[in-house]
Amino acid sequence: MPLDFLLDRFGELPATRSLIDRLPAPGRRIGAGGLPGSSPAVLVATLARQLPQRVFTVVAPTPADGERWLADLQTLLGPDGPALYPQRESLGAEEPHYELAGERIETLEALLRGSVRVLVTTARASAERTAVPAALEQSRLVIEVSREERRLTDTTQRLDAMGYTRVPTVTEVAQYSIRGGILDVYGFGMAAPARVEWWGDEVASVRSFDLDSQRSGETLDRITILPMRAESVRDESVGVDAPEGAQRAAPLLRNLLDLLPAGTVLLLDQESAVDREVERAWADAAHHLEVARRMGEEPPSRDDLLLDPDAWRSRLARLARVAVSDAETERRFPLAPPEHVDRDLKRLRQIVTTSPPTVILCDNEGQLERLEELLDVDRATLAVGALDGGFIMPTLRILTDHEIFRRARRLRRPRRYRSAVSTAASRPLTPGGYVVHLEHGIGIYRGLQTIAVGSEGVTLEVAVVEYEGGDRLNVPLYRIDQLEPYRTVGRDGDGDAPPPRLHRLGATTWQRQRDKTRAAIRAMAAELLNLYARRQLATGYAFPPDTPWQRELESAFLYEDTPDQRRASDEVKRDMERVRPMDRLLVGDVGYGKTEVAVRAAFKAVQAGKQAVVLVPTTILAEQHGRTFRERLADYPVRIEVLSRFRSTKELAALVQRIANGEVDIVIGTHRLLSLDVKFKDLGLLIVDEEHRFGVRHKERLKTLKLSVDVLTLTATPIPRTLHLSLAGLRDLALLETAPKDRSPVLTFVEPWDDALLEEAMARELDRGGQVYFVHNRIETIDTIAARVQALAPRARLAVAHGQMREQDLEAVMGRFVRGEVDVLVSTMIVESGLDVPNANTMIVDRADRFGLAQLYQLRGRVGRSHRRAFCYLLVPDQVDVQAEERLQVLEHHTDLGSGYRIALRDLELRGAGNLLGGEQSGHVQAVGFDTYLRWLEETVRSLKQGDQGAGRREQFAPPDVTLDLPAHLPDSYVADDDAKLDLYRRLARAEQACEIQAVREELRDRFGPLPPEAERLLLVAELRALGGQVGLETVLIKGDEARLTFRRDAAPRLTGLQVALEAVQFEADVRRAVPLSVRLRRLGGESIGPGLVRALTAVLRDHHH
Repeated sequence: MPLDFLLDRFGELPATRSLIDRLPAPGRRIGAGGLPGSSPAVLVATLARQLPQRVFTVVAPTPADGERWLADLQTLLGPDGPALYPQRESLGAEEPHYELAGERIETLEALLRGSVRVLVTTARASAERTAVPAALEQSRLVIEVSREERRLTDTTQRLDAMGYTRVPTVTEVAQYSIRGGILDVYGFGMAAPARVEWWGDEVASVRSFDLDSQRSGETLDRITILPMRAESVRDESVGVDAPEGAQRAAPLLRNLLDLLPAGTVLLLDQESAVDREVERAWADAAHHLEVARRMGEEPPSRDDLLLDPDAWRSRLARLARVAVSDAETERRFPLAPPEHVDRDLKRLRQIVTTSPPTVILCDNEGQLERLEELLDVDRATLAVGALDGGFIMPTLRILTDHEIFRRARRLRRPRRYRSAVSTAASRPLTPGGYVVHLEHGIGIYRGLQTIAVGSEGVTLEVAVVEYEGGDRLNVPLYRIDQLEPYRTVGRDGDGDAPPPRLHRLGATTWQRQRDKTRAAIRAMAAELLNLYARRQLATGYAFPPDTPWQRELESAFLYEDTPDQRRASDEVKRDMERVRPMDRLLVGDVGYGKTEVAVRAAFKAVQAGKQAVVLVPTTILAEQHGRTFRERLADYPVRIEVLSRFRSTKELAALVQRIANGEVDIVIGTHRLLSLDVKFKDLGLLIVDEEHRFGVRHKERLKTLKLSVDVLTLTATPIPRTLHLSLAGLRDLALLETAPKDRSPVLTFVEPWDDALLEEAMARELDRGGQVYFVHNRIETIDTIAARVQALAPRARLAVAHGQMREQDLEAVMGRFVRGEVDVLVSTMIVESGLDVPNANTMIVDRADRFGLAQLYQLRGRVGRSHRRAFCYLLVPDQVDVQAEERLQVLEHHTDLGSGYRIALRDLELRGAGNLLGGEQSGHVQAVGFDTYLRWLEETVRSLKQGDQGAGRREQFAPPDVTLDLPAHLPDSYVADDDAKLDLYRRLARAEQACEIQAVREELRDRFGPLPPEAERLLLVAELRALGGQVGLETVLIKGDEARLTFRRDAAPRLTGLQVALEAVQFEADVRRAVPLSVRLRRLGGESIGPGLVRALTAVLRDHHH
């Protein structure tokens, strides 16, 4: 480990050596004092390294203290060195949040297995009771490749008993799915989800698989699955013949202190604080359980959940204890706290020249390089290693870079479990929902059906669509690409858009609408292309390459760049270095680091002697950006001003003058910056935040500016990938899709309004010095609610904010909240976007059942922006409708951006698309549905870019109708899930190349097992459609050993080549040269007619390309 030298030095201290020689015996306590900064963690790491046979357990007062200990010990002992046993977030017997439940159970299992050497826990966790199966072996499920006979049905029964949920497709932890002889499972104790394949009653293979693509990866020998909750494991060591009651005996309620191995040494961090927290947990529990009883629940007794403080103390007293605190005098260490540097580099240079020698610990390589440049002294040694606080030993001084620069140290806990990210493919057609058929218009999708065709009784799977007057259209699934879901802004979630009118089969209304929309799309795309071409020709200013200052600023960034951020930042700077003006759109959720990219771009502009403008929709955002820019550029000679209504008229006039004289480098402000009296001396970069929130007049003024200067537009509203791709050539887009590492999941609870619950939720947040959002979306009753909230939190400084207040008043209130002068903000939906208050980590939403999922998701996104645990309470009446309940459940279980957000993201994407396309197009989107519109937009842009000679590219590829005399489909027994099935059919229907079909074949084999004959024939149909489309076939009919091919009227087939290829596969061909041209085939020998025809057509196309 990089910091081994530190542990060596620490181990040489006489105080450390004497502690190692005289560690307390079980039942004894020693006090240790004089340990400032992170030295207690260094002490624990040193002890653990020198006494590898002992277990060291740190008990910290609170979860925040525990996180700091864990981070320090991970730095010292490596990421897998210490284990964490976190406390429950909820008091019931069940922990609903997988991250916590999983970490608890994995740590317990490792502890009982004897593989934990250093453990970190909290006061409350050490007093909690937890169910631990008497025989751990029976609670683990180990699956190995063909070690023993193991029936799949037995395995699924075990998984059910362990608390796992069966689903059609595994998308997150705690789920399993079964398809034929294949089991997919993702459980606690597993590094990644696994796919297990059976052969009879033996396990034939185990492979990991990817949640997004569902494709399997590396081969594994075995997997170990732990139960979802220790409580879900019955004690199976009781004999089968035992009496009824004993068989179901609950697992023993044990406590962490009971489970620690003999000889464990406990380190109590601030012993009196630990004791207080245990007392408080005991008192809190009484209150919680009382609340639960008042709410009509039957909670467990307090004694089942926690040890009472006296029982806890007596268990503690049996163990060997070292109490670490400043008050301790028994065993003092000769350490001192480090000197304060507080960004004063001159002072730092002085300090490092005095003894003892100095080591400066940097969070990462970038920081290390920056400090080397800044310090330029030989006296200090720089090393990478993040510790919380420095300290001075007689032989060594340890300083940390975040203390030197007075920056918060960010604790990064990687997520334990992944969940699948949504994809465009996951927009299934839902029975009863509206769909658009490209030829027939809008109807209602009625689900999948199997129908019989022709006299042979061949079955065909179709999607049924109902039109006006009850007419039904059966769409064969191999042509499912003719259907798109009908979605427009406001459906999904908000329900603003009225349902569309159904079309009549055979009427001309749809054709007219279709032509009108396609013409409008063409006009818009042409205008965009024209604008793009004008910009390509325009000459702007080419900024010089990065300077050392630029690199220094970037390495001083508090957090590590996400890969997206690094890429976006490089793309923006590369654009600035080109001669043509930049016009880039940066899309990323709030808190995903857009502002940082903007700061870097602005700094680049200023170093070239240019001015930069940041344009934002509200004064609050202007102030917020002002603070961020000033903090980030504090070490550089950059003049930053905020032009906002908080300045007097006189100040504003003076500021406008200074801007014109070039005395201001970066100006941040609202649309006031677009007034004609604001003139810039030398504008080089314009940064626009949330452009869609500006009015038409302002947008026009922006357009004129855009032709000559570099423009970077920021938005937090996601836009659909497809739209991004189709506009890819017209606007440069950069997407920030990776969440920053240190975002902690937001714990979400859906509860009825209860005074005691709210009182406690607010008290918990205020106790830790945080702030609370309380959202109530009705202006007429907001003051009444605010009075109730104030009564529940009497010591809180409370303010009310809503859209009907005077703008100045509203901004003043918001400003006070941002600055931390208000503890509880009672407001309407106006907090939905933009506000960034890392100190506010509790969100309470009143009548959450009235909000759309997208709105709730955005509201919840306001909290959880620091490493602190965040809470979101969704308050609902006792009776809510089914849809609202589903929406709320999605939020309760998906504490992070997981699969549940597909719906929210879809709704948000629609808004984002609307913002990007502008008003006049939204009517067309409404008329034909969003997906159809995007599809046509994509085709149009493609054909315009290729020039009109390529206009028919997609039209030119028209696959033939293929009819077999045997069933060709994916049987329910093979692919049971309709959504998965539709997705596969859609991909086959759109496949134009053999490799796309081969990819589907491999995926089917991987996910669902060997292909049945019907599925093989379905792929054959897809191959014939793809190949037939390229050679100009209109129909292919196969019956027994004969086939008939008909060509399109406009096709010009090369018949000689075709006849040669057909002879090569032993087919007799009879060509009928009528119009349309057709060929009858008879198989004389060789392979059967379908595969033979595929081989012949492939050969024809190969020769054609040569």
